[in-house]
Amino acid sequence: MQVITQPDDGVEPLLKAIKRARKTIDIVVFRFDLDSIEEALTKAVGRGVAVRALIAHTNRGGASKLRKLESRLLKAGVTLSRTADDMVRYHGKLLVIDRKLAFVLGFNYSHQDIEKSRSLGLVTRNPKVVRDILRVVDADHDRVDLKIKSTRVVVSPENARERLESFIKRARRELLIYDMNVSDDGMIALLKERAESGVKVRVLGSVEKKWVGELPWRVRPFKTMKLHVRCLVRDRQAAFVGSQSLRKLELDQRREVGLITKDRRTVNQIARVFDGDWKANRG
Repeated sequence: MQVITQPDDGVEPLLKAIKRARKTIDIVVFRFDLDSIEEALTKAVGRGVAVRALIAHTNRGGASKLRKLESRLLKAGVTLSRTADDMVRYHGKLLVIDRKLAFVLGFNYSHQDIEKSRSLGLVTRNPKVVRDILRVVDADHDRVDLKIKSTRVVVSPENARERLESFIKRARRELLIYDMNVSDDGMIALLKERAESGVKVRVLGSVEKKWVGELPWRVRPFKTMKLHVRCLVRDRQAAFVGSQSLRKLELDQRREVGLITKDRRTVNQIARVFDGDWKANRG
């Protein structure tokens, strides 16, 4: 397992993987404005790689850009599908190379998210996890029901609430949270219970205003740059990174995808980034 930290790592980890693809590339897009990635996908088609793109049916203020992207990718020889309209959003950001290497990203393929925002992504070669990520991609291409087997793959609306509740309940000492808008009543009640039992809870981002006066934990607005990641770190032993906030809409009504990792080096790296951001955003 590896972690990508933005804006530190930039687009290079994605470009490197795309350029090394030999057989297949699967990419899931919500927002996209990076010419370098589009060019790399086009070149991959040119060298015989089967490139398949799944494009969101809509995003706020950017649907016309998605349709233009579809046209360009089709012209380049990419096999393309558009997500269904049965969910409020298809918000996951995924990249799978040769059906062996999977990227689960908190950031979009955009200059804003990669160059100017704090965000994270996880990269894995775990065969079980990669297979489940491909199940998500295949199900949304084919518009069929989805069944996830790995306990590490967190998918909204299928299992996200259950998996994240379980993740939080297991905290014994500390929970570090990056989240732009913690607002789900059930999740906040669970966090409150954990905090009252002695777990040190810290949130970088925001919590719904109606709860602010009742929170037995610390919340700091993220002011040093844009925040575009959803992440939980439990007892510095496990971490979740994904596209779903602790919001009812993102847990229950949108397609969101995340991963849970217990890889010690990865978890420690994420925790160190959080610690630095916590200090940088005090006051």
